[in-house]
Amino acid sequence: MKNSNFDYSVGNMQASYTAFMQSYPCFESTKMIDDLRARDYARLDQLNQVYLDYTGSGLYASSQLRQHMDLLEAGVFGNPHSKNPTSLAMTHLVEQARNYVLRFFNASPAEYAAIFTPNASGALKLVGEAYPFAPGGRFLPAYDNHNSVNGIREFARAKGAEVTYLPTVMPELRFDPEMLSTELARTQPGSFNLFAYPAQSNFSGVQHDLKWIAAAQAQGWHVLLDAAAYVPTNRLDLGLWKPDFVPLSFYKMFGYPTGVGCLLARKDTLAQMQRPWFAGGTISITSVQGEGWHYLLPNEAGFEDGTINFLNLPAIEIGLRHLTQIGMGTIHERVSCLTGWLLDQMTALHHSNGAPLVQIYGPTNTVERGGTISFSLDDPEGVRLDYRKVEALANRENISLRTGCFCNPGTGEIVHNLSQNEMAQAFNRPEPMSFDFFFDWARREHGRNPSTLRISVGIASNFADIYRFMAFLASFIDKPEAAIQKVQVEYPIYNLTRDSA
Repeated sequence: MKNSNFDYSVGNMQASYTAFMQSYPCFESTKMIDDLRARDYARLDQLNQVYLDYTGSGLYASSQLRQHMDLLEAGVFGNPHSKNPTSLAMTHLVEQARNYVLRFFNASPAEYAAIFTPNASGALKLVGEAYPFAPGGRFLPAYDNHNSVNGIREFARAKGAEVTYLPTVMPELRFDPEMLSTELARTQPGSFNLFAYPAQSNFSGVQHDLKWIAAAQAQGWHVLLDAAAYVPTNRLDLGLWKPDFVPLSFYKMFGYPTGVGCLLARKDTLAQMQRPWFAGGTISITSVQGEGWHYLLPNEAGFEDGTINFLNLPAIEIGLRHLTQIGMGTIHERVSCLTGWLLDQMTALHHSNGAPLVQIYGPTNTVERGGTISFSLDDPEGVRLDYRKVEALANRENISLRTGCFCNPGTGEIVHNLSQNEMAQAFNRPEPMSFDFFFDWARREHGRNPSTLRISVGIASNFADIYRFMAFLASFIDKPEAAIQKVQVEYPIYNLTRDSA
């Protein structure tokens, strides 16, 4: 077999870029982001960093920090749970941020509430603990869900609801439409049923069809659409799509601030929720002299436990305006072009004997997929390379990628062919285990190799980033697994500041 590998030397990058532009001419329309990169994300190049973990977290623009700090420095802001001048000033900014979130997602304030949470996981916990699960009702999560969605099953089971997982199907890692239709049709009249799936997989980048929202609701389901991995590079229009719950984390969209997420919830569905407790700010009044005397506040106020992260909330509007100024369509186009080239190049890498170097999990084209690519590397004899060794080598090149199962065990079990019996053996051990222990155990006991690597491109990615990554991948061509095993896995403390560069 002819080796189709490309020359990824530094001197060949300009020629590669010319060929890239010929294959992806739409990238030209996103060139303004190159100027933005030089201005607002200059630290990436100053520190010689290749950041390819946008599904883990977005990157903040320098201008976001300046605007937020200028606002805080110029004002005096108090706890919004009061009516004094500083509290009212903060209340105004909080509600302004809340309204902008609704406007960004085209969610009518008459139909949706924006509930601020610590992150998407906090938003999902609100749903899990308050959803009226009961015997006769069902919880239908997808294999492709994040663990924060999987955790809702514990609430469902505790309340007697049936829990059924919807598997994804190789090789595209999408739902089986017939199986999903069958599951959605299986409900009891008057029961409460919750269907939860991701708009975009945080494992494979697959984008699942948003039309399932209305299809499920027509069968008597409430729908939780996990949008955390989708909204950083895609437009979610809640005027068009009407899920009951949409959890998200703002740091995944624009990097700063961390510690603030949101649950966008339909108000008619929110009214059916049953909160198991109350906290400061969620009630209008309570008494300690009576049993259960309290009045929960309506809509978002009844779900924002305690004092919200109020000083950081103005930064949410700043971040969303930053995305709006660039244009979600522009971001989406750029990510799609870079992802397409990566998929083209990664699938073309072969060892000299013709064996493929890269195994990609999920679609190998850009149809209905985002900028997340999960993959494994094999040596010339088909032996899987240890993800820990690959990560250690990437660290030496200042390339930030992700390894493990990405808090998405369902799809990981599918792609690595881990059976229910094998997983039962792992969990029936007398002591808890780490992922590293599980990885070594699965290789030793069952010959499985759950070794996954993940890259993801985002708002500040450019061609030089992905070219450097491809040069890194090409360095594994014709290397035997035994040579990789000699790599020492070290995680030194990096001081990634300009002063240390």
